[in-house]
Amino acid sequence: MYIGNLKKTKNRTNKEMNIKEKFNLEGKVAIITGASKGIGKAMALAFGQSGAKVVVSSRNQEALDEVIAKFAKENIDATAIAAKVGDATSMQQLVEKSIAKYGGVDILVNNAAANPSFGPVQNTDGDVFDKIMNVNVKGPFELAKLLYPTMVERGGGSIINVSSIGGISPEPMLGIYSVSKAAIISLTKVMGKEWGKDNIRANVICPGLIKTKFSEALWSNEKTVNHMLRAQPIQRIGESDDMAGLALFLASEASAYCTGATFTADGGYTI
Repeated sequence: MYIGNLKKTKNRTNKEMNIKEKFNLEGKVAIITGASKGIGKAMALAFGQSGAKVVVSSRNQEALDEVIAKFAKENIDATAIAAKVGDATSMQQLVEKSIAKYGGVDILVNNAAANPSFGPVQNTDGDVFDKIMNVNVKGPFELAKLLYPTMVERGGGSIINVSSIGGISPEPMLGIYSVSKAAIISLTKVMGKEWGKDNIRANVICPGLIKTKFSEALWSNEKTVNHMLRAQPIQRIGESDDMAGLALFLASEASAYCTGATFTADGGYTI
């Protein structure tokens, strides 16, 4: 076992900190993509309630404005910046505007995703494949790279990538989507291994079936739901709020010793 930094590590573990302080995000700035609704919105709210300044982003500026109007009622400092994940210019502007507003960024949640195809993998054409991989894998990769310098400058950061249980075991009729979600799990491990020296942690959340607009085709199908619940110890469909606590843990000092890890939040479906 490597012990070159043992003295530094020992000093850290000897520092007592109230558990509430570990979950406190005051002074932190977070960018959450796909944050106009569903899981991303729930995570942004949790971060804001825990003291972070939040940049909520999605393609729809009007929907984002509605989100921050609601956040303002809770005295959450939030900014809405529309951006298309996967579009290089749009992501560059998102980062530049966020840094101009808040001086830097400490937390990135790559939550935005695309799945324009539902059916057998042999029916997925090349253009659809490219779109899925561009939004679900390349976009998070490029956005994390753009934020790497500011995180290093601020002494570290936390990257939270949102995958899916389909990234662990391919979901029927969601072949290339599952491929993309497996890729983001692997990318997270790469980030965790390479950027740990910079005090930048990267972890990935794999939700199960969550009741969001994105997954409506699944949870609105009674046959699909019954099939999943038969194999699931917690007998209900997940809600967006079920993801927020885990994201808060990964964004905060409470998870300071976690990087490159995969966390499932699926009611036990993958057990």
